[in-house]
Amino acid sequence: MSSGAGAGPAASRTPASVDPVASLYVDVPLPHLDRTFDYLVPDSLDEQVQAGSRVRVRFAGRLVDAYVISRSPASEHEGTLAYVERAVGAEPVLTAETTALFRAVADRWAGNFVDVVRLGVPARHARAESAAAPSPAGELPPAADSGFERYRAGPSYLTAVGDGRPARAVWSALPGEDWAARFAAAAAIAVRAGRGAILVVPDNRDLARLDAAMTAALGIGRHVVLAADLGPPERYRRWLAVRRGGVRVAIGTRAAAYAPVDELGLVAVWDDGDDLHAEPRAPYPHTRDILTLRSAQSGAALLIGGFARTAEAQQLVAAGWAHDIAADRTTLRAAAPRVQAVADDVEVARDPAAAAARLPSLAWRTTKQALQDGRPVLVQVPRRGYVPSLACARDRTPARCGVCSGPLGSAGSQAVPACRWCGRPAAQWACPTCGGHRLRALVVGAGRTAEELGRAFAGFAVRTSGGDHVLADVGDEPALVVATPGAEPTAAGGYGAALLLDGWALLARPDLRAAEEALRRWMNAAALVRPDGAVIVGADAGVPVVQALIRWDPVGAAVRELAERAELGFPPAVRMAALTGPAPAVAELVAGLSLPAGGELLGSAPVAAAGVSGEPAERVLLRVPRGDGADLARQLHVSAAARSARRSAEPVRIELDPAALG
Repeated sequence: MSSGAGAGPAASRTPASVDPVASLYVDVPLPHLDRTFDYLVPDSLDEQVQAGSRVRVRFAGRLVDAYVISRSPASEHEGTLAYVERAVGAEPVLTAETTALFRAVADRWAGNFVDVVRLGVPARHARAESAAAPSPAGELPPAADSGFERYRAGPSYLTAVGDGRPARAVWSALPGEDWAARFAAAAAIAVRAGRGAILVVPDNRDLARLDAAMTAALGIGRHVVLAADLGPPERYRRWLAVRRGGVRVAIGTRAAAYAPVDELGLVAVWDDGDDLHAEPRAPYPHTRDILTLRSAQSGAALLIGGFARTAEAQQLVAAGWAHDIAADRTTLRAAAPRVQAVADDVEVARDPAAAAARLPSLAWRTTKQALQDGRPVLVQVPRRGYVPSLACARDRTPARCGVCSGPLGSAGSQAVPACRWCGRPAAQWACPTCGGHRLRALVVGAGRTAEELGRAFAGFAVRTSGGDHVLADVGDEPALVVATPGAEPTAAGGYGAALLLDGWALLARPDLRAAEEALRRWMNAAALVRPDGAVIVGADAGVPVVQALIRWDPVGAAVRELAERAELGFPPAVRMAALTGPAPAVAELVAGLSLPAGGELLGSAPVAAAGVSGEPAERVLLRVPRGDGADLARQLHVSAAARSARRSAEPVRIELDPAALG
């Protein structure tokens, strides 16, 4: 324990008579201050300052926020202790369970306790604290079928949830599955057993769907929705309803994983491969891993669900820590649409240009048939915009801005090409290789695709979904729905067909997770198609991940992906750290480490970011065996603390098991 920095006790103050010493974390996000400090609690604040309270203290001459971890009779510090200045709010914001969680998250990702608290505890709003408590919830609706009867191990998993056992499972949802209703049914079982639940989804569209399912399963008033777009006062009011125990179920996006639900019975995450689950703020944790930690700490059941499966989820199954929930092949065949690649042997024999065409004859035939049958058709395009990337028409040299070197794109058929970075028009662009002035589309976006399809299928409506205009759902009338990945609306009764265009654009991404992410996006779109519908994927049928889509085998794809990463030495088979910053700062941080046996420094590569001083930035990768991951995180934090104590000016970004390595 350390003493609080600042002035000694004022003459007018006396310490509390019982447990006068408060151990607390000061809200100063410096690694060398990531420890508790001892302060005296004045008798005037004795009732307000409790374990978990938010307070204000004087630290290094400044008044700062702090979080009380515990109170005790005495301090190990022999010097004079400063007093807590005042309490912030009338009730504690941390519980024993969330305090342990915040510390565990900070330790696993080499971060600071207060940084994690910022992710999980919303800012205080006094009016929300004084607002009336929500009305008591009514009776639970009658229990309905869970829907897990179609899955092997599904019913036994729910039995374990009802019994309060720490069952952990990875669920491969069938195509067309109402996943929100399944999540709500699992949560209802936990509630009926007298326990709470936390359900986390990637975005607000999924959250709206889950909210409706939870209301149907639990009735009104038994769950709260936690999302950033609620606004600070409303979000804090709902968070307080959970903290006070008035509501036992919290659903939401990323930050809901930290909700202070008491007596947790279930934690669940949907579509853990979505990059929205990766926290962009330090210490950069992932929702799936946070909930895995919560399950281990609290003994709550864990459910990781999705149409596709990540290598990280498969690692939990392979290690025996979680079990599979999946349907048998007969049930799967009855639920899945027929999937065909445009470049399979049959289609190439029928249409030799199929492998090169963006919309080969198979795609046209499938679309025409579905529209004639009176059903909507989903068209997934990897990129939004009209023509997001241009190149020289003669030699295909990528067209770049003459000022900032950004890529040129076009916003419409009559629009002047312009830079996508700085916005400058480039009407007089000339190819630096051949001097030509004619441009061609290197990549076609959703806008251009919608325009082309509208001309080809005149008489049918064309709707777009993506960017700032995302549709939640569409009707069952025949129409073409062009959407970017993640923005596909549901269709009443399901789509008659889906075209997954430009598969090469997803598979060719220079990223470790390119194949896994392509399959996830394809499966999420294909799952919206009726069982008697068709899915056409614009990719080579010989690619393993395309074969996984054709067979609808997310488990097999995840097993293969995990094996390949283990062979190459990539997460989750190992623990890896990415250190990004100016070269001298990164070198200083690395010099303070002592890698365990089997640990490797994989070298450095330049990155676009620059430091405070303008020094060019680089990225260094460190790799250690999975069992040494905790030691690596600890050493990184210690080295970062040493730099912080020396007041090193240049920061270094530390990411453990980064979501992107490309």
